[in-house]
Amino acid sequence: MDCPALEPESLAAQALGWVDEVTHAISPPIHASTTFVRDADNQYRNGRVYARADNPAFDQAEQLIARLEGGSHGALFASGMAAATAVFQALAPGDHVLAPQVMYWSLRNWLASFATRWGLQVELIDMTDPAAVRAALRPGKTKLVWIETPANPLWSITDIEATAALARAAGARVAVDSTVATPVLTRPLAIGADLVMHAATKYLNGHSDLLAGVLVTKADDEHWQRVKAVRAQVGGTLGSFESWLLLRGLRTLYLRVRCASASAQRIAEHFAGHRHVQAVLYPGLRDAPGHAVAARQMHGGFGGMLSLRAKGGEAAAVATAAHVQLWKRATSLGGTESLIEHRASVEGTGTPAPADLLRLSVGIEHADDLIADLEQALARAHG
Repeated sequence: MDCPALEPESLAAQALGWVDEVTHAISPPIHASTTFVRDADNQYRNGRVYARADNPAFDQAEQLIARLEGGSHGALFASGMAAATAVFQALAPGDHVLAPQVMYWSLRNWLASFATRWGLQVELIDMTDPAAVRAALRPGKTKLVWIETPANPLWSITDIEATAALARAAGARVAVDSTVATPVLTRPLAIGADLVMHAATKYLNGHSDLLAGVLVTKADDEHWQRVKAVRAQVGGTLGSFESWLLLRGLRTLYLRVRCASASAQRIAEHFAGHRHVQAVLYPGLRDAPGHAVAARQMHGGFGGMLSLRAKGGEAAAVATAAHVQLWKRATSLGGTESLIEHRASVEGTGTPAPADLLRLSVGIEHADDLIADLEQALARAHG
């Protein structure tokens, strides 16, 4: 379907409106084949050789996500980590890269261990401060600036447009982890980024039943071809059924993200200044650091993630999580169910998460029920 005038909600709901050419089925088939037949003259005119790189199960989801992000091409991966690390693995040993001090913990650890042993020069900076970005850039040597916004688990905000302008002047590429914002709220490619990454396990799928990652590029350039080669050669590809599940989840993306964002805003406003809460970390609050930037680059809400810092320190935070009934004590985010976790315990030594911090992933339950459950848990934790 080629309907450029359609709103993104319509494109997502109908998964680009594709209909199976053979059966006229609205839901796509699951392509299980790993290999494809050559032509009689030994050519592959259909463009498919082997499922690791050429699986037709990828096509619809990749094209839909690329369309929603305003990019030229998309590529599915077996996980968000597989997608993110492919961007760095497409660089050369000795290349200088900038990444934020506050970011997804697993990728931060990978950068500090594998990436540096492989030869990348990794520098972690305060990405929310344009002056710090300007000072850290090495013109001609910095090849990649990695942004995560809002950044897990403090939900700090980086100005994508300003950072991209600085990076471009220094000859560096910009990649944005937009997992929390999703294309519902932010489209980084439209404001200067070259690549967008999503841990599709989270909001894009939205049902806590799938591991997946995706990259979208603005241009089909040499770096993008290296990223695709990394995917094929390392083998970090998604399975056919998982691709089908992802496409199913994408159909309700706009409904879920808007619901979660509205509820997160209500929860943040309710607990700001609460007698048992030291601070609420959420970019939708007017006095939050980065609110003005977030309001400029996030449209329709500020996401479904927030953190509460409990009065009484770590003991009170852990006790609060122990007493919830509706919220689930589990790692991850972006599903239909609301999750709570004591993040410092998960991340361990070196975490930027304060010991009193509880990370909340708001689902699609009624906001009043979520607020009431946190109220009783906080009250019980504080005796």
